[in-house]
Amino acid sequence: MSKVLVVDDEANVLAAFEKLLSVHGHDVVTARHGQAALDLIERDPPDAVILDICMPGIDGLETLSRIKQRHPRLPVIVMTGQGTVDTAIEATKRGAFEYELKPFDPEGMLRLVERAVQGARLMDRQVTLDPDAVDPGHDALVGQSPIMQAVYKLVGRVAATDATVLIRGESGTGKELVARAIYQHSRRAERPLYVVNCAAIPESLLEAELFGYERGAFTGAYVQRIGKLEQADGGTLLLDEIGDISPSVQAKLLRVLQDRSLQRVGSNETIRVDVRLLSATNRNLEQAIADGRFREDLYHRLNVVTVRLPPLRERRDDVPRLTDFFLERFAREMQIAAPPLSDDAREQLQNYSWPGNVRELEHCIQRLLIFTGGHPIQADDVQQALGAEPSASAFDAEEALRGLVERFLNTQGGPGAYEQWIALIEQRLIGAALERTHGNLAKAAKLLGLPRATLYDKVQKHGLTTSE
Repeated sequence: MSKVLVVDDEANVLAAFEKLLSVHGHDVVTARHGQAALDLIERDPPDAVILDICMPGIDGLETLSRIKQRHPRLPVIVMTGQGTVDTAIEATKRGAFEYELKPFDPEGMLRLVERAVQGARLMDRQVTLDPDAVDPGHDALVGQSPIMQAVYKLVGRVAATDATVLIRGESGTGKELVARAIYQHSRRAERPLYVVNCAAIPESLLEAELFGYERGAFTGAYVQRIGKLEQADGGTLLLDEIGDISPSVQAKLLRVLQDRSLQRVGSNETIRVDVRLLSATNRNLEQAIADGRFREDLYHRLNVVTVRLPPLRERRDDVPRLTDFFLERFAREMQIAAPPLSDDAREQLQNYSWPGNVRELEHCIQRLLIFTGGHPIQADDVQQALGAEPSASAFDAEEALRGLVERFLNTQGGPGAYEQWIALIEQRLIGAALERTHGNLAKAAKLLGLPRATLYDKVQKHGLTTSE
């Protein structure tokens, strides 16, 4: 259970937050003024803070500054009224995780709190590199194979530098763990780590997410926003799925790496930033360069040091150790003793191809403990658990869709949001089907499982073209 500290001088606001957050599994602590909040944080730091700007005594900005001096990685969500947006911008520059305007949407605030708590855990939950000192209470890169030993050594060497690192590997191999290990062993470990999943954010919104924007820069830009690159000044930014960014964003990112400067969308002001950039991808960037989809100059800027994570099928000798690690972890969470595995069960786990890599093995072990309830695990149990495992591509699609939906609601939520989202998805889905069938309406209708007449109406509605 996460602990959230809410700081506001209005009793009704505190009561509303207590009700909203506690129902969703958060332990809520409240304070009526800044000094009380600072005292509470010193005694027992929470996972996240929600802080009002306008308070008597120590105001929100000063409280934020003092929090960041003592706990620079603690995420603080600032609340403000419409009349104090400029103050909220200043709070963001001072290190606020995000700001919300009053009156805020409860669902939007819940999502923001979850993001803040998750970000705090990413920074605080240690990643163990030493395979001989694995603690199931920590995250870990587990394995004693020579290829993993080489990964540990490279992470150790590059972590203490400010070098840009490109982390490569198939989905589920542990790229985020490597990024967190580099961050936690770096000179910037006391500063925040920000993570942006480039594949989960629509192309039209990614530029604004990274670089920020000025008020009125585009439709819906009602207030100024600070981008993640500017927020991460002095800290670390992980760009996950870097291979999915558009050419225009690639060009702007190249400038950041070359000149250490950026411009917000809709602004001519140049802003200097000092950010350590980590990036990760499962794409073949060399092929993307050959196809003209990825800039070669950006690739070389990102690729100062490359950490390559092998798929699990290429290090099968590590499967038993990974199996035991996950058994201990999930048994501890379920408060049971880790059950033994029969020799046949272990053999079946080791011989499986693991298309979803370590992530798939982790989910499989978790299901085994649920299915068996802590009793000894047999080969039939493994077969049942493997049969319930979605494909690696299904994991990727679900995660990407979840990220897209959350980002859309965070940035475009409001009147007409539902219709806008459905229209966007429908247009992209139909467009992709027409592209795959080379504009053949009948084949696209079959692919989508729609009557031809229905698809024709939708094609006309969205202004798409066919070969017919």
